[in-house]
Amino acid sequence: MPRISSFYGIVVRMFYADHLPPHFHVSYAGHVAVLTIDTLTVVKGSLPRRQARLVRRWATLHRGELIANWDRARGDERLASIAPLP
Repeated sequence: MPRISSFYGIVVRMFYADHLPPHFHVSYAGHVAVLTIDTLTVVKGSLPRRQARLVRRWATLHRGELIANWDRARGDERLASIAPLP
């Protein structure tokens, strides 16, 4: 599963040819979660509250890039890196 970004110990990944709805995977210190791109809802797993806030802030800033990467992943194309949260 390609890493598309990392910041503050948080790693963001996306699977190739993954199932709908469009989503991304996040890991942090033993916690794992799956968030939808459109609503940024955690649909599987969990993150500590602070890290969940950081991930949502990052994803809000980069939603267009996440959608573009989702489309690339569904088409089995190379995923682009996304800038970390400053």
